[in-house]
Amino acid sequence: MAVSDNEALCPYRLVLEHVTSRWGVLVLIELLDRPYRFSELRRTIGAYGGRGVSEKMLTQTLQTLERDGLVHRDAKPVIPPRVDYSLTDLGREAAEQVRGLAAWTHQRMDEVEKSRRAYDEARAAS
Repeated sequence: MAVSDNEALCPYRLVLEHVTSRWGVLVLIELLDRPYRFSELRRTIGAYGGRGVSEKMLTQTLQTLERDGLVHRDAKPVIPPRVDYSLTDLGREAAEQVRGLAAWTHQRMDEVEKSRRAYDEARAAS
């Protein structure tokens, strides 16, 4: 895979985007618990509410995280094919960081919503 201009200019930002993307966060957090097969990972992520992840988006997310060295894809030569996804050591380290941020947002959501209301009310008044 060729290196894109964006990747060459700012590789840190690109990795950060991968790790903190809508589906990247959920994939990393779920894989902290255990390895998953594709379909069970998709179902588990879909349980978070809202619109579930499409097969295409989950595939792209897993490939991106695998390319970055965060996810390991283990394809077993059996019939039917079995593919398991797990975190690498680097991925586990990133996932712990992301899980901490996710926990912080959960704990502080009331304060964030209060700030949003105050901001919106001040904007509407002016």
